[in-house]
Amino acid sequence: MKTHTTNYYNTFIQIADDCPIYQSEIPPTKGDAKTAANIQFEMISQNPYKYTSDEILFQVYAHKNDLTSSEYNDARVHFFSKGQPCFRASPLTKRYGWGVHYNHEGKMAIYGIDSPEYLKFSTDKTLNILKAMKTSK
Repeated sequence: MKTHTTNYYNTFIQIADDCPIYQSEIPPTKGDAKTAANIQFEMISQNPYKYTSDEILFQVYAHKNDLTSSEYNDARVHFFSKGQPCFRASPLTKRYGWGVHYNHEGKMAIYGIDSPEYLKFSTDKTLNILKAMKTSK
């Protein structure tokens, strides 16, 4: 069975051209439930360069589907047996103003549009610079 990945290496994903804000925002929760954006934000902001995109996206899936740790292996194989949207489609990059930097190991960190690091990564000629996907066509 083919395994798909969402990981990038030596890459910076800039916010979408139609992102509605000019300062990064922490994604709000919806009642007691955490959104995908909340989970992504917490995991990456609290653990910069610890996780790959695949690890973050699978953790969101596991949380949303209430998986137990004993179900992880089979669920992971199933989850990555088909293509998944990458962080270019994440609410962090499309709506909340966060750029995503991937180092040479594919580990990620996020930087707000209003940070000096965002500007530095956006102009770094050694990185593959990509734009997040627009919300509108």
